[in-house]
Amino acid sequence: MYGGDEVSAIVVDLGSHTCKAGYAGEDAPKAVFPSVVGAVDGVEAMDVDADSAKNNSNSEDSKTNESDKEKGKRKLYVGSQALNYRRDHMEILSPIKDGIVSDWDLVDNIWEHAFRGCLMIDPKEHPMLLAEPPLNTQQQREKAAELMFEKYKVPALFMAKNPVLTSFATGRATSLVVDCGGGSTTISPVHEGYVLQKAVVSAPIGGEFLTDCLLKSLESKGITIRPRYSFKRKEVRPGEFQVEDVGVPDTTESYKLFCQRMIVGDIKDSICRVPDTPYDDKSYANIPTTSYELPDGQTLEIGADRFKIPDVMFNPSIVQTIPGMEKYGDMIPTVRGLPHMVMESINKCDVDIRRELYSSILLAGGTSSMQQLKERLEKDLIEESPHSARVKVLASGNTTERRFSVWIGGSILASLGSFQQMWFSKSEYEEHGASYIQRKCP
Repeated sequence: MYGGDEVSAIVVDLGSHTCKAGYAGEDAPKAVFPSVVGAVDGVEAMDVDADSAKNNSNSEDSKTNESDKEKGKRKLYVGSQALNYRRDHMEILSPIKDGIVSDWDLVDNIWEHAFRGCLMIDPKEHPMLLAEPPLNTQQQREKAAELMFEKYKVPALFMAKNPVLTSFATGRATSLVVDCGGGSTTISPVHEGYVLQKAVVSAPIGGEFLTDCLLKSLESKGITIRPRYSFKRKEVRPGEFQVEDVGVPDTTESYKLFCQRMIVGDIKDSICRVPDTPYDDKSYANIPTTSYELPDGQTLEIGADRFKIPDVMFNPSIVQTIPGMEKYGDMIPTVRGLPHMVMESINKCDVDIRRELYSSILLAGGTSSMQQLKERLEKDLIEESPHSARVKVLASGNTTERRFSVWIGGSILASLGSFQQMWFSKSEYEEHGASYIQRKCP
């Protein structure tokens, strides 16, 4: 047992798109930054450093060289500011594949940035609450516990499942959580504060997949999305700009894509909306267009795509009609639409709780803030579900709460007085080892 009520706990939710970190008891995370890392490999890293070393004092310089040796001479950049600056040969790497961590070295750097760079804290002094995906393996949890206790020397740790935290954020112990994240959509039934593992259903269609669909769709119409670093704007007359291209030969493909995705992601967030009825080209052919101005001053007129792209979540087979998305051809037939995934998950649960799950379906995750998503999901489920069920889709009115629902649930949980005896403390870790996390955090 850990009795640390005078020191506030830190809540960290590392998602496939963004990492959220902050103090328990607050209503929104202090640090929100992309959960990708920019990496410059050995030889080039030395050149980049040579320039910056001249301006830095010697103490700084010796520090970088030590870390270079440890990481096989690759230099890593984390955080929105470091990633927005274009560097030669910088690759963008993601530590998370299909919701599960695949590269712990990168995760370590992201945590380091969250604690020391953003929150300015010493992890030795704060208990940590980590949010984890519902399908996390025992091996993953043990690895996370080991890193936290061995490297960051935290006094106590707890790992809670994403859907449980979302459920707590809405004040419910039983619900069906539909989490539309950046990398995937996961549907998990939560009963009395526990995830029913056998009924969790997941699909690899998330916000980033929709962003890629929109990017390819725009490119197929001959529109190029120019990343911010590839041009300069000169003001010729007040309010009139002349755009000049800047040559950047050494930019990696992955960095270019990262920048394009940021722009297209914003287009998606601002103008896309889920159609009320399943999308088809005929009925949306002469829909009025919406305009969007790109960073380089081009104005896009987007018509049918603003309905077509979000409908991929409900009817994944549309992807095959988007030029450039052929590589997903073999994946798509196995993926079902959102309403069918919800039904499938509920039908895997015990008969006695199905009615309760139908009447409390919670939307969470950044992609769930898409306009009209809640209405369309409710409408489709009412049509498909058994007539005895009362379907109710609940979603918080404000986008922040939907986007950060997992973090907010963690913040509520870690600041509860009754929760304080649940922590997995450092002394227990030293006594029983990492595998004890399975007993402490079911």
